[in-house]
Amino acid sequence: MTAIALLGAGGKMGYRLAKNLMGSRFEVRHVEVSDAGKSRLEEELGLSCVDINTALAGVDVVILAVPDTVIGKVAASIVDRLVAGTMVIALDAAAPFAGHLPVRPDLTYFVTHPCHPPIFNDETDMQAKKDHFGGLYAKQHIVSALMQGPETAYTLGEEIAKVIWAPVMRSHRVTVEQLAILEPGLSETVAASLLMVMKQAMDECVTRGVPEQAARDFLLGHMNVLGAVIFGEVQGVFSDACNKAIEFGIPALMRDDWRKVFEPSEIAESIRRIT
Repeated sequence: MTAIALLGAGGKMGYRLAKNLMGSRFEVRHVEVSDAGKSRLEEELGLSCVDINTALAGVDVVILAVPDTVIGKVAASIVDRLVAGTMVIALDAAAPFAGHLPVRPDLTYFVTHPCHPPIFNDETDMQAKKDHFGGLYAKQHIVSALMQGPETAYTLGEEIAKVIWAPVMRSHRVTVEQLAILEPGLSETVAASLLMVMKQAMDECVTRGVPEQAARDFLLGHMNVLGAVIFGEVQGVFSDACNKAIEFGIPALMRDDWRKVFEPSEIAESIRRIT
């Protein structure tokens, strides 16, 4: 049986992983430093924690379910206790991309991250509809990268990824550099920022007299239909008025050089701030 040491098992992300790993073919050793996290694991999932030395003894895989800001410190504290061939899994590309994983050519470094449940989906169960993050009830896609290690190791890494992010639909293989472009580049720098602007625009409508619920319903409904057309979920075209609004709206809202956020130097700087 493949042994996994789950570090940060009682945290926000670690708890989700611990829950999904229950009943899998893997032997999971849960490590948590906070009393609150330990209590949550025991009271809600019936799982006990072990000390770090017990967890790492003869372990095959280590999952770093800890914040980006401490991944480097945690990895450095355990690396000398890992035997050659051990797989270390990071749940985000930031720290690996920034070079915070220790230099150990004989270890396997694997990175995986969820895409989260898509806006356009076929979910009918109410719990799945409300599972916006994923990893509980709603189906989602995932991305993974083999940063270093033998090609054969990707199969094990992807298998674990499909368990911890379950239920999974498509599993995409990318590079660590490509994953960094996706996050923070696409998902946070671009998507989160523009969504925040859309919320601020809705609030501006309210300050100008539009009833708040009306503004919210109008915006979210139009996000649905406009997104469906733009991303090809439906075969449709915009009206001439909408096309004209887009033609003049983009230059009014966006700098001409906005795509520079995807330049390697910009991605690196964004990750430096994160980590």
